[in-house]
Amino acid sequence: MTESKSLVEDFSPLQILIPPLPSFSAKTTHYLYIRRNTPRIPTPDDSRSLFIANIPTDSTELHFRALFSRLVGAGKFESIAFTQGKKQSESTHEPAQALRLAAHKKRKRADEESRYERDEAAAELPPTWSRQLYHSGSCAIALFADEKSVDLVLKATKKLKKPKDFPVWGDGVGDKVPPLGSQWLKAHNTMTYPGNDIVQATMDIYFTVFNRKEKEAEQLAKRLRNEPDEDGFVTVTRGGRAAPARRDEAEEAKQKMLEKQQKKKDDMTDFYRFQMREKRKAEQIETLKKFEEDKKRVQAMKEKRGKFRPET
Repeated sequence: MTESKSLVEDFSPLQILIPPLPSFSAKTTHYLYIRRNTPRIPTPDDSRSLFIANIPTDSTELHFRALFSRLVGAGKFESIAFTQGKKQSESTHEPAQALRLAAHKKRKRADEESRYERDEAAAELPPTWSRQLYHSGSCAIALFADEKSVDLVLKATKKLKKPKDFPVWGDGVGDKVPPLGSQWLKAHNTMTYPGNDIVQATMDIYFTVFNRKEKEAEQLAKRLRNEPDEDGFVTVTRGGRAAPARRDEAEEAKQKMLEKQQKKKDDMTDFYRFQMREKRKAEQIETLKKFEEDKKRVQAMKEKRGKFRPET
């Protein structure tokens, strides 16, 4: 209980007023929770950024720009990154094997990198929603001009005591953002079916990017066939146009290779054992044969000696 209480105390509540909507005609109060951004992996911009929890589902950058302009004036707020939007932006349509090869790419020239980025961006199909909505309780990170601006926002938040002083959500945005409701759904229905020329152009660029990455994967696979890793092992690669095998696949292939070599060795050992057994058997027969011959020779010598009579 003490730990959760201290965690809540790290945040400063920022109360905003949600204006009446056609779906809900009463004005409501929404709580934002803000604190200085302290991620596990520090970045150079942590001192001038704020972590915001429990953002409204219809949040946009324009909404927060108007909100912070109302609190501390214009020119202090720079940008905002939504956590849900960041996850979705990382999900692209590039081939799966390109993700496996990302760590092995060589550094390209600046003009090539920009051209590749433009091609990959153009290879994505057009969005189907005119405006992004977020799950309840989503978070965001707001970036400000300097650390002083962050201090001003935190101080202005603590001064908001009466409902008449609470900022109104969306005040000053006007028609700068696409509307929600039925118009939002109609726009989605229209954007879901782009024209054939747009789809064809997107697919052409997509396969251009795909073929380029396939060629890079093939060249990399050739290099890795005889290139040992940090442990001194050679990476096991798949044949043909496929990318290098994953670590588990490489271990499995290595185990199969060792089992095959051991089986071959066992077969050769059994083969040599058969030869040795036959050789010992032949030697035994030859030894018995010589023994019988020596036995007969001794018997003949005894008989011959029995008939000998020395002269007196």
